Amino acid sequence: MTTPEFSRPVGVHTLPRGGRTIAIEADEVERAALARRFGLLALDAFKARLTLTAGRGDTVVVTGTLTAAVVQRCVVTLDPVPAAVEDEIEAVFAAAAGRDEAEIEVDPLAAEVEPLADGRIDLGELAAQHLSLALDPYPRSPDADRFSLPSRTFSIK
Repeated sequence: MTTPEFSRPVGVHTLPRGGRTIAIEADEVERAALARRFGLLALDAFKARLTLTAGRGDTVVVTGTLTAAVVQRCVVTLDPVPAAVEDEIEAVFAAAAGRDEAEIEVDPLAAEVEPLADGRIDLGELAAQHLSLALDPYPRSPDADRFSLPSRTFSIK
């Protein structure tokens, strides 16, 4: 298994009662690697502030926010489109050992439970995955409207 571009593994065996808040920030090399991974022209800033708390049973709940300054390519003009990204993170982790698949309850409104590997959570990779989901899938520059086709109304007789 390869190491993620932005790896910040954190042990969760002993969490304080009130949880633990951790701030992470990608350096220049990590930002360049993440920009390549996500097809960005640039990732000028990327950080997250995450709180880990013990949940019900043997679960660990991670909540927080990520912020990033990205530059994407306009889907119409191919011009650079700078954008500020801010997103909320909420994830639940649980040890997979000893679980009986037949007894798992599925709650469609609950957060999906991620596997907890070796008592560690990679907060950097978690933040990177959330960044990829928060990016605008169709970034448009202000000049993109100049290239739009005029709308036409058709009537059926």
